[in-house]
Amino acid sequence: MNRILYTLFFYLVTPLILVYLGYRAFRSSDYRGRIGERFGLINFDITKPVILIHSVSVGETIAATPLIKKLLSKYPDHQLVVTTSTPTGSVTVKKAFGDAVSHCYLPLDLPDSMQRFLTKLKPQLCIIMETELWPNMLHQLRQAEVPTLLANARMSAKSATGYQSKAAPLMQEMLSNLTQVSAQFESDGQRFVELGLASEKLTISGSIKFDLLISPQLIAQQTELKHQWAPHRPVWVAGSTHPDEDQQVLQTHQQLLQQHPDLLLIIVPRHPERFEGVAQLCHSMAFEFIKRSSGQAPESTTQVVVGDTMGELLLMCGIADVAFIGGSLIERGGHNPLEPAALGKPVVMGQHVFNFSDICDKLIAANGLTLVNDQAQLTQHVLGLFDDRTTMLTMGHNGQQFVKSNQGTINRLLDWVENHLSCA
Repeated sequence: MNRILYTLFFYLVTPLILVYLGYRAFRSSDYRGRIGERFGLINFDITKPVILIHSVSVGETIAATPLIKKLLSKYPDHQLVVTTSTPTGSVTVKKAFGDAVSHCYLPLDLPDSMQRFLTKLKPQLCIIMETELWPNMLHQLRQAEVPTLLANARMSAKSATGYQSKAAPLMQEMLSNLTQVSAQFESDGQRFVELGLASEKLTISGSIKFDLLISPQLIAQQTELKHQWAPHRPVWVAGSTHPDEDQQVLQTHQQLLQQHPDLLLIIVPRHPERFEGVAQLCHSMAFEFIKRSSGQAPESTTQVVVGDTMGELLLMCGIADVAFIGGSLIERGGHNPLEPAALGKPVVMGQHVFNFSDICDKLIAANGLTLVNDQAQLTQHVLGLFDDRTTMLTMGHNGQQFVKSNQGTINRLLDWVENHLSCA
């Protein structure tokens, strides 16, 4: 498929997209009143030269946060425009930066919508996080001679095979429109080259997610929450869980309670529309539970806290002794294990971690992460950690040191920004 066929197909399905957006707007205020943004109509003024950053959703926004903070500090005479594709990403941007950045949804990848958007912004450069590649966006950025960096770039073997078999010409065209690809690891970079990226456009910079900022304010909040919730209780957190995974985690917790009756589980579903469903699942399984949004502190009889608020997973990880990261007991590909590792927590994941395979391999080698095959092994391993505090603390320390030893990516990305802004 080439870009012309892709664009024709996109126009054909646009009526269906409008129906979907209307349905979501009816059900959720996060979509209501913002459909215009999906077509390049933005409601803020451009008052300074623009640096455009596209961070897709929650994970990419959290990863980009230290970089965005550095850019705000280093380039006060520029206007940072941060776009996302999802409401959860939007909430994360607003919570992290407030009015310090301008924010809107990235338009649909239609030529007229994207042209309207880029003509309004006239960005001096563009940073795209990870693998969010859109053919018409990249084509028009190239036509406008906007330097464009794919930062923190990753490409799993599974994704590369899919692109190669279904959209190799389109992928090659997109990669040719990029100014630079800053890949996380050699294996990611090699896959981009095999898909058509010119080798001189590739650098291996490491993962920006290693440069996670653990602020003194966050540590203070974690300390206070631990004191309020579980000053003398063992705690484990299950973060970014998915359907069919929540029940496995809760079944594990039922079994763990037989050995550790005072154990507290904090379960944080990946998507906010599932918060209530997980709460109902806790009720059906006869747990004593509360919702984080209730503002209540767990009582001594509380067995589960449902993390039904946005942007607090890192806070929750800070009060836990052990962290399970979801999307991994099912074939979702897993989520980022570096956040709990940076906090010194031993990390457990299922075997499906292809989205973060390089990071997971290295964290396993550092003895900061353990993979389990199924719910039974999850129970066995978490129980083993709570029965052996020395191993728990050692794994946590190992993971924390692994994260520290791989930091520095943000400075390398800032060098690229400085070089290209100086030529603008």
